[in-house]
Amino acid sequence: MRYFLEIAYKGTHFHGFQEQEGVPTIQGEINKTLASLLGHQVDSVGSGRTDTGVHCLKQFMHFDTDKEISDKGNFIYRMNRILPSDILIKDIFPVREELSARFSANSRSYEYHITRVKNPFLNELAYFFPMPRLDVEKMIEATPILFHYTDFEAFSKVHTEVMHFICHIKKAEWKEEANGKLVFYITADRFLRGMVRAIVGTFLEVGCGRLSVQGFEQVIQSKDRRKAGRAVPPQGLYLVDVSYPSSIFM
Repeated sequence: MRYFLEIAYKGTHFHGFQEQEGVPTIQGEINKTLASLLGHQVDSVGSGRTDTGVHCLKQFMHFDTDKEISDKGNFIYRMNRILPSDILIKDIFPVREELSARFSANSRSYEYHITRVKNPFLNELAYFFPMPRLDVEKMIEATPILFHYTDFEAFSKVHTEVMHFICHIKKAEWKEEANGKLVFYITADRFLRGMVRAIVGTFLEVGCGRLSVQGFEQVIQSKDRRKAGRAVPPQGLYLVDVSYPSSIFM
């Protein structure tokens, strides 16, 4: 039988989501916990990868087992007792066996959090960027340009094993919040490795006056990662949602 897990985690002390030998990862910790409770090896599949230090408010993974999980409340309780405190199991539910946490997803949504004032309570949870004259209005002006393109090779890590660089961005916006907080929201059908952090880094080049709004568009047109801004640090990035067609759930 196939089950979906809904999870959340603080990624500070993990080497990303994907299981790797010899280092702590989100998937590795969850696989070990599932194996302990189910009595057999578990090879889970996640809805996607996150890098070292990246956080998650909502992600899914699936696994297969011959054992029926009849009391899901107790199973979630036992998993959360075993897992490190930075990983949370939010829900578990059966799905049809053809449903994949990775390939059945419609879209994924991220947020990037920036604090422009020093805040010890946001340490490891936001990027401290104390630029006094950041032109947020220019960054907002450049944002709609993303909707005019689908090829985002300029924002992809180089030497990645992908067949193409096509992504359809459905939402992208900046919001200024209280106490010097700045948040970038983005939703797309898929993301390239390092894409969100490179996009935010390039927006900051616009905000700092080192790149014009027209220059931002030219970066995308160039399809050259060297023309884009540097990738911002991982601690400000959050995977916040993964959506699926409702009709495919049991």
